[in-house]
Amino acid sequence: MLLILLGVLILHLIILILLIVSTAASAWSLGDNMSKDLWYSCQTMADNEGYHCKQGSNEDWIQAVQALMILSVLFCFFSLVAFLFQLFKLLKGGRFYFTAIFQILASLFVMCAAIIYTVMSPEAERTQFGYAYVLAWVGFPLCLISGLIYIILRKKE
Repeated sequence: MLLILLGVLILHLIILILLIVSTAASAWSLGDNMSKDLWYSCQTMADNEGYHCKQGSNEDWIQAVQALMILSVLFCFFSLVAFLFQLFKLLKGGRFYFTAIFQILASLFVMCAAIIYTVMSPEAERTQFGYAYVLAWVGFPLCLISGLIYIILRKKE
């Protein structure tokens, strides 16, 4: 039982790290000489003079993606706190429903954010999606699977 709890905890920490990196990293979209994330749009200057970054667009869809990714990180963190609390306070035979609900909500938020970014990204034909975008999509099923594991998991003595 201890190995299962340790495995679930490690999976949860990996998911949290994936969501934080995908939210903060600057590679949601990559082009020839530019990179975009949820917060900034950076362009390589001529003659290798470095990057010139400006704030991302203020359109409603990018603000929705920002909010959903932040919510997914917060709900994943709250789920981790709830898991640790329930681990010590839950009665024998009890299930981790509260933790599961938060984790499933986090997975839905990251899925919605990635879908909105996919559909609304205006330069999709000239750019390719970066690793932060891929990490968000990898985080979604892992987060959902983790939430389903919490529903099945029972506390034993």
